[in-house]
Amino acid sequence: LPPADPFEAQAARDALVEVSGALKVVAVSLTKIANDLRWMGSGPRAGLAEIRLPELQKGSSIMPGKVNPVIPEVVTQVSAQVIGNDTAITVGGMQGHFELNVFVPLLARNLLESIKLLASASRLLNVKCVQGIEANRENAEHYAELTLSAATALNPYIGYDKATEIVKEAASSGRPLREVAREAGVDEETLDKALDYRRMAKPHD
Repeated sequence: LPPADPFEAQAARDALVEVSGALKVVAVSLTKIANDLRWMGSGPRAGLAEIRLPELQKGSSIMPGKVNPVIPEVVTQVSAQVIGNDTAITVGGMQGHFELNVFVPLLARNLLESIKLLASASRLLNVKCVQGIEANRENAEHYAELTLSAATALNPYIGYDKATEIVKEAASSGRPLREVAREAGVDEETLDKALDYRRMAKPHD
């Protein structure tokens, strides 16, 4: 298709800069996803260990039992390169003088590399990491039982004041909310209704 403004299209390469900006957004999102997976899979003792990442290489030489998050680490490095490419493309896009921009080779080289890197990293993250993730159900249930924010769900059943007392005791003693609430006289049926974590995790009316 012919450009809407031929003079602008000849003098500037804003379209390439804009495409690179969109790729940078993808890189930022992939970095967030990869970092979340690294944190959620950290462990086995000192980390969160909410999920188990696929073991693609021998464990850490200095931390026995640790599964190295090699694919998330690859993705974050790829994303860093794409963001660096975007900076180069931004600078290249600024070099249009009057009716000519001689930095098109730099723009093209970095843009094509970013596309190739993101496509490869996305496939790699899916096939070698995401598809093999397993939930660490025991740890997840343990964290859910220890969370204090769930006490809000007790308010309609026992009132704010009593729920607050239970939270304070659970926080100071380090015990599960359910255990402290049971000692405070909340019956098991009420606890099952109020502290249904599966129901809390799903949208409902």
